[in-house]
Amino acid sequence: MKKTAKKTGDHGIGQMIHVIHMSDDAWELRRFYEDVFGGLVYMGVDEVTYLPVEDRYATMLVISDLCIETMAPKLPADTGKPVGKFYSKYGEHLHSVGYLVDDLPGLADRLLGKGVYIGAPGGGRIEKLDEETTYFYPSPRDTAGLMVELCGIEMANDPRDLDTWSSQVKQWRSHPLTIERFSYVTVGVRDLESAVKIYADTLQAVPIQDGVDDDMRAKFQTLQLGDCLLQLAEPVDADSDLGRHVARWGNMIYSLRFKIADIESASAWLKKKGVRFHQVRPGLIVTDVADSHGAPIYFGTEEIEGDPFAGGPELP
Repeated sequence: MKKTAKKTGDHGIGQMIHVIHMSDDAWELRRFYEDVFGGLVYMGVDEVTYLPVEDRYATMLVISDLCIETMAPKLPADTGKPVGKFYSKYGEHLHSVGYLVDDLPGLADRLLGKGVYIGAPGGGRIEKLDEETTYFYPSPRDTAGLMVELCGIEMANDPRDLDTWSSQVKQWRSHPLTIERFSYVTVGVRDLESAVKIYADTLQAVPIQDGVDDDMRAKFQTLQLGDCLLQLAEPVDADSDLGRHVARWGNMIYSLRFKIADIESASAWLKKKGVRFHQVRPGLIVTDVADSHGAPIYFGTEEIEGDPFAGGPELP
């Protein structure tokens, strides 16, 4: 059966269509996710896909219930285009998230009414969404640093939208990483209170859990936005990894986290693949960004209090 997406807000923000990971080589980054995570490629299987309007290359793959788009600008990067501009500033880094929206024009009107700058595909400002525009980006300045693509159409051939999905998703549970599901995207922020207000008010995200993570050295708020969780995290120690990230980049996407069943199996697999990692605490490890293409990737057996996705999909 297909994956059933949970939705939030008045305009039906639903499935997280992808997390974009930027690199200088979309093919090589895709090979990393295939080799280490058992990623299933469904776009750019034989060669990377080129999109002229954005002057970039990309592939798409799924890992459990998460889709990752590996992206790279056509080099030399055109800094007049959003993709080239991002790469020139941040290099290899997590780039953005994307969501499928039932009522894209209605959501655009809501955001515009709240003074949010909306960027068009390939650049330029949208004052009123036309019928031909199928996706847009609110300015990260108005979303506490998170670049988010809001899309009105499904991604072609997404395995999660096929009737075979409930069978296919089992392969990651038996993989050595023992991934049960994707947990959340973490966004580093300078001011947690104002960031939460933006998400709860502007995007109608639903608060789930808040607290202080002593190991991460951050105070946080986890929210449900559509069919995924976002963790907004404000560092309380400038010398922590998150603290250095926020000091350097400001409000910006920081890391990915997966819920796994077996920390020892995952650790042994990462060692076998030459991916260095740090044990944060007994039930949580995080990759060395030098071995995971600039992105901290967490694997944990810990449960999230109030997690609406706890237990994952019911599989036959």
